[in-house]
Amino acid sequence: MKNIIEIEHLCKSFGEIKAVQDLSFCVKEGELFAFLGVNGAGKSTTIHILCGQLEKDGGSVTVDGKDLDKDPVGVKRQLGVVFQGSVLDAALSVYDNLESRAALYGITGAAFRERLQELCRLLQFEDLLKRPLGKLSGGQRRRIDIARALLHRPRILILDEPTTGLDPQTRRLLWSVIAQLRETEGLTVFLTTHYMEEAADADYVVILDNGQIAAKGTPLELKNAYTGDFITVYGATETEIKALQVPYEPLRDAFRLQVPSTAAATELILQSPSLFRDYEVTKGKMDDVFLSVTGKKLTGGDEK
Repeated sequence: MKNIIEIEHLCKSFGEIKAVQDLSFCVKEGELFAFLGVNGAGKSTTIHILCGQLEKDGGSVTVDGKDLDKDPVGVKRQLGVVFQGSVLDAALSVYDNLESRAALYGITGAAFRERLQELCRLLQFEDLLKRPLGKLSGGQRRRIDIARALLHRPRILILDEPTTGLDPQTRRLLWSVIAQLRETEGLTVFLTTHYMEEAADADYVVILDNGQIAAKGTPLELKNAYTGDFITVYGATETEIKALQVPYEPLRDAFRLQVPSTAAATELILQSPSLFRDYEVTKGKMDDVFLSVTGKKLTGGDEK
């Protein structure tokens, strides 16, 4: 797969604050790319530069072979962006909002109505077209935000914490739509999220800390590098668990043991078979990776 986004030695400061420091990474065509970091790590700054909304101090940004400095309009036409907050007009109807946005891309008349019907079917909002945007629920508005971002058939969809605060049903719908577009249209998805289960499904992950890359790789590579395995043991006493001499934490009805690898888990179980009557072995999760890499837990909120 070719690189559809290439960012090299990107730098951006706000006075004394170095928001992005010598950042270099690439995104493959058609992949789900997760860009993670706590508030202030530099994620939104990078996205705003990529979208042409913020001027960089140094470095280069190339999107689908187009240099952002030389062809900013060409770059923007490849991008569909869903920001944390809606950029649509709350007083206008859903139809009027989408019609006015489509016109900015030269999509009018029959071409607009045809594209609108496609998006209505995809995101299930035909019954909302006449309603003012400001009267919609958070999940309904987010569906319209994504429709707006997809109007011009972008090759890259940038999702800046798209499911924060949404109900589980809407989150499932949005991810189902994104999976369908990736499969049918080869859409590349650039995601920031505070939900680690979403990052766990990514093809590639970059973790940002203080404007620099702290770790990168596939979710499996990161789990293998930064976390071990966990054995959850049921029906044992704390005295028995302590005797194993491995780090553990008590749960409501069990104990969770931390071991460096699956091989170490197997060895521990074979050493004390009578203790491991009821247990399960799991790999570390992306939450564990993030905490190991940055020393911080990932939580929501606004950031630069």
